[in-house]
Amino acid sequence: MADLKEIVFDSRHPASLARFWAAVLEGYAVRAYDDAEIERLAGQGHTPESDPTVAVDGPGPTLFFQETLTPKTTRNRMHLDVGTDDRSGEVARLVALGGTIRDEHGTFTVMLDPEGNEFCVRDRQAGVGEA
Repeated sequence: MADLKEIVFDSRHPASLARFWAAVLEGYAVRAYDDAEIERLAGQGHTPESDPTVAVDGPGPTLFFQETLTPKTTRNRMHLDVGTDDRSGEVARLVALGGTIRDEHGTFTVMLDPEGNEFCVRDRQAGVGEA
């Protein structure tokens, strides 16, 4: 059997999208750059801000953001759901970070991250699959 190691996002600007998701999820942070990695990036003409591949580590799978030149044009085929005990407060916090509300439902709010990827903010007490 396989185990889940990473969730990979295509991104127009990996560093800023990685920072957004690191701020969304409790216990997650953008992977730190050591001197060797900064030197490696510089050799490729990049800085941490223009890094084409940025990792966000935390207690679950690593979120990995990779640069793509192709813009997002359709709805995601997969999305993340995040749970909270204070949905309205969490939605307001995520809007302040750069997220957008797409629509509201009984126990969840559909949002867009800064690059337009859908995700849901769910009431933690709601059962799986409840709308």
